[in-house]
Amino acid sequence: MSANPSTTALCAIPGTPLSEMRAGIDACVHCGFCLQACPTYLTLDDENDSPRGRIVLMRSAYEGTLSLDDPSLRTHIDRCLGCRACETACPSGVPYGHLLEATRATVAERHQQPFVARLVLAVFRNPRLLALTLWMARVIRQLGIADMLAILPGRAGFAMAMLASTNRKFRGGRYGASARAADRGSTVLLRGCVMDGLFRETNLATDRTLRMNGYAVHEPPPARCCGALHAHAGDLGGARDLAKKIIIEFEGTTADYIVTNAAGCGAMMKEYGDLLAKDPAWSERAERIASRVRDVTELLAAAGPRRAGPLHLRVTYDAPCHLLHAQRVAAPPLQVLAAIEGVELVPIAGAEQCCGSAGIYNLLEPEVSAQVLAPKLNEIRLSMADVVVTGNPGCLMQIGAGLYMAGTGTRAVHPVDLLDEAYATGIGPTYVATASRPPSR
Repeated sequence: MSANPSTTALCAIPGTPLSEMRAGIDACVHCGFCLQACPTYLTLDDENDSPRGRIVLMRSAYEGTLSLDDPSLRTHIDRCLGCRACETACPSGVPYGHLLEATRATVAERHQQPFVARLVLAVFRNPRLLALTLWMARVIRQLGIADMLAILPGRAGFAMAMLASTNRKFRGGRYGASARAADRGSTVLLRGCVMDGLFRETNLATDRTLRMNGYAVHEPPPARCCGALHAHAGDLGGARDLAKKIIIEFEGTTADYIVTNAAGCGAMMKEYGDLLAKDPAWSERAERIASRVRDVTELLAAAGPRRAGPLHLRVTYDAPCHLLHAQRVAAPPLQVLAAIEGVELVPIAGAEQCCGSAGIYNLLEPEVSAQVLAPKLNEIRLSMADVVVTGNPGCLMQIGAGLYMAGTGTRAVHPVDLLDEAYATGIGPTYVATASRPPSR
């Protein structure tokens, strides 16, 4: 099947982010491989809510046969989770994630984003306001207010359940065995915003597990948003501003690797070169920073990791979309789990599909988000797992809230928290035979 023949059509929206994406639009041959990978198509059964259907809408907007003011354009573009599972399925290499961001940015130039989106993005752009907001969230969580308010109906109740689900349930950090000599390179952690604010113990567990596996750990820069939420929402200007601040801070570090333990942040930072490609003052700097970024599980898997445990738990793994589909990191989290003795790893159907979190999607499209989450919760229930492991804060909170509201005892846990807990139980003297150098970019 050949590409759409209308490749010579003039652009009706010059000067917009979408006007620069014609090659990406033309790469789609409408084969349909993306359909069964798309959560919103499977949920809503509407071709307009599939990747190829949305690309048709993008093409129509580009060529002017569909106005940027058309409500149907905004409806179907807004409904996209941005999970990028279609990119994994696509045989033509369509850069769908970049197409989506450019389309949202183009629409945002004409139509103001919903109030909730504007509020959240504004908070995340202001470090002091963000720190205050996350401090208040921790207080609400610690006092049990989130637990009490989780019974509220709709979006408010689910948000409180998300917060309540972040209460730490693993002890970690109590192992006294000496770390391995730091001969595998040096690391510096992206503390992040939500990770630092609500999952600070996971950041500490990340440091401990890296040290235990032969990495030197440098002092990280202050916590700051990486811009991922803004890029996904179409605020490319905000994303670029935040990216530049991150770049400046990490240029001041000498570590070999910049470590992320949040899949969305890692995907964003690895694509800083694309985000700032047209800025001659920043493009090379962005590429240099992006080349140093690794997910924590990539580094741990390259080191073995050191065996630990036993933990007698039934565990299932749910892949964060921006780790699996955007970063194409599939095996390392499973290698981390395989290093924990006593763990029974059970697969679930649809582990590669989105949970419905998608940044702030669950706040903007709560009904569709809940419909996307429902089959995953059912598969987790059928697995009878004690723990669901996933490596992204949004996924941890989305799945955690679903499990919390269902009254199940299953917990959503980051993989380094589980490994950290295993090291607190017992530390093995050897490394698995797959130990290697960390992957290069």
